[in-house]
Amino acid sequence: MSSVIALRRAALFLTAAAGVLLLTLPHAQAQWWKRAPVDFEECADAAEKAATKAEKTSALANCNAKFAGRRKPGGGYSYYDFLQDRTFDIAGPNPTPEEQKKIDEAYTAYLARERRNNEAAQATARQQREQQEQQARQLQQVALQTETERVRVPVPIERPKVQQTVGQRKGAPCTKGSFSCEWPRLSESLNDLKKLFNPAPSKPAKKS
Repeated sequence: MSSVIALRRAALFLTAAAGVLLLTLPHAQAQWWKRAPVDFEECADAAEKAATKAEKTSALANCNAKFAGRRKPGGGYSYYDFLQDRTFDIAGPNPTPEEQKKIDEAYTAYLARERRNNEAAQATARQQREQQEQQARQLQQVALQTETERVRVPVPIERPKVQQTVGQRKGAPCTKGSFSCEWPRLSESLNDLKKLFNPAPSKPAKKS
């Protein structure tokens, strides 16, 4: 009797186990078909099958946040860092800690290069501005010097015509009452007075 009871209990246990297996098998198959996507492209394909546009947009945003890498045509993945505007090759759909460290180091070097380039550009602009200011000062000095020299040079004045007194040409114009016109008559009057007070001595008569 004990052996029969043991066999019955074993049969009941096997029957129950088979029932549980049959009940869980469809659920396991459904979980296999609904497995999580392995990369962005597979996630995006699943998002495209969403029922509504809002669900699709939300699913694509979730894919973008979950996977940073993108498939490469020849295999592998690439990661685009928009801060550096540069693409890095990575092994999987997301950068590993070592790959992320290299990306961060590259970003630090990128910032240093940008800072040096900005400093060089500012120095060049400052030098050009100083040169322009120096040229403007030089032009201003030349203009001021030219204006000063122009003021210092005397304006040529026409020389006055010398009026002839003694030996003046006959018929030459003469201003009445001027010394140059009266002097010849005064000179003749003085000569007449000298002859009056100082008569010329008479010549002695010649002896025969």
